[in-house]
Amino acid sequence: MRTVRGRFTLLYAAAFLLSGAALLALTNLAAGGRMVEPAPGTVPAERPATLAAALEQIGLLQGRLDQIRAEQAEQLLAGSAAALAVMAVASVVLGRFLAGRVLRPLRAVTAATRRISADNLHERLALRGPADEVTGLADTIDGLLERLEGAFAAQRRFVANAAHELRTPLATMRAALDVAAAKPGPVPAQTIALADRVRAELDQVDRLLEGFLMLARMQHDALSDRAPVPLDRVLAASAAARAADIAERGLSVDDSGVRPGVLAPGSRTLLTRLVDNLVDNAVVHNREGGRIRVAAAADGAVARLTVETDGPVLDPVRLARLGQPFQRLGADRTGGGSGLGLSIVAAIATAHGGGLDLSARPEGGLRAVVTLPAADTRPGDQR
Repeated sequence: MRTVRGRFTLLYAAAFLLSGAALLALTNLAAGGRMVEPAPGTVPAERPATLAAALEQIGLLQGRLDQIRAEQAEQLLAGSAAALAVMAVASVVLGRFLAGRVLRPLRAVTAATRRISADNLHERLALRGPADEVTGLADTIDGLLERLEGAFAAQRRFVANAAHELRTPLATMRAALDVAAAKPGPVPAQTIALADRVRAELDQVDRLLEGFLMLARMQHDALSDRAPVPLDRVLAASAAARAADIAERGLSVDDSGVRPGVLAPGSRTLLTRLVDNLVDNAVVHNREGGRIRVAAAADGAVARLTVETDGPVLDPVRLARLGQPFQRLGADRTGGGSGLGLSIVAAIATAHGGGLDLSARPEGGLRAVVTLPAADTRPGDQR
């Protein structure tokens, strides 16, 4: 009886049973106070001749009347018990039916609210019906959704506009550095070193702004360029593009878990960015001479992309926050990163109807698993 429907069922059943029991009790009381006439043929046709015989006859009639009353009381009690048992079953069934009818609008409100998330705040409950408490609740939720939609839209516009506006002064600063470093005559070594350092910081800010734009796009725009994307080829291309960085750190790549022909419907550009971020994270946040394990496989209607790294044993509690922007694990995960890589992976996976799962490997390192809807593996789909 932990659900509202269960409590309503219990309430309705108890009300029906109490009313039925009260009705049967009143019926029994009314029947018990009523005199029962003797059955035909029990009264002698002839009058007794003497007073003694008359009194004896009255005693016999009284006994017979008491016996009839007792039999009728037993029959009425048995009938009442049977009626109460039938009423108990009927009250539970009827109570559950009435509770379901009463709670049907609330179930509709709950189902519609579950469908609405940050990606489709434009939907509304729009519950139809009389102006009662349920429709009032639905209208209140619709108003809340409208305010949330406005707040989310304003946030996305601000992030996108700010990122675009900041690119202009960054480009101006980079051009000024190039002009200063290209002046005729000897340029002091300190100036060259400072220019290189500032240029590296500007590149870092550019990557940060690009991450902002990517998150804003994932939270605002719909995917318009959906097509089956071969995850095995995207993985191979991403690892090949980072072969120099992998060799510089002495890493090895184990791609024995990559199955050919694993397709995921979606944007090839965004899914490539997803894979690139996972591989970048595996290269940067790995121990020297470690191993990167990549896998791609399809299990029915689900495609799984896995990237594992070596390293120290990670804290599972802090690990759960890595999918959020600007979250890192300790100082060893701050070198050159913006803190947006895995959050962008999570946003792209969510936009494609999937998700990102991060877990700590028992022997040390990180395991990142991206689940995506799988496409049909038909020959014409791979490209």
